[in-house]
Amino acid sequence: MENIDSIDLQILKQLQENSNINIKELASKLFLTATPVYERIKRLERDGYIMKYVALLDKKKMNLGMTVFCNVRLKEHAKNVGSNFVKDIVALPEIIECYNIAGDYDFMLKILVEDMSSYQDFVMNKLSTIENIGNTQSVFVMGEIKHSTALAI
Repeated sequence: MENIDSIDLQILKQLQENSNINIKELASKLFLTATPVYERIKRLERDGYIMKYVALLDKKKMNLGMTVFCNVRLKEHAKNVGSNFVKDIVALPEIIECYNIAGDYDFMLKILVEDMSSYQDFVMNKLSTIENIGNTQSVFVMGEIKHSTALAI
């Protein structure tokens, strides 16, 4: 965190809580004027601290009430095989996160679907068509205890 001070951190914290806050309101919370706050935000964007602004949607209202973590083990680990797997995974909209992990499995996928029937359809008609998958293990979320998009600042 080079070239970032406590005011920048306060700005980032406020924007994580509400990215729709207007500059004037944000400046008021920080006891500053609008212009320096605006300039700081633009610098934080330019320097890559702020990657983008998004709207967080309600999964249940979007009929995506089932969260599944699926661990995947590949049959082979050649470079081109792994990159083909990643390309195929990125193309599936049901998979909202994918991590390359250490341990018994190679990848952990976070998948959102409507229900168990939808997940079965996803596995049978999409996931199983990806080459080089050796083994999978699905973990079904019964309840979400904590979910945050904010980084600890």
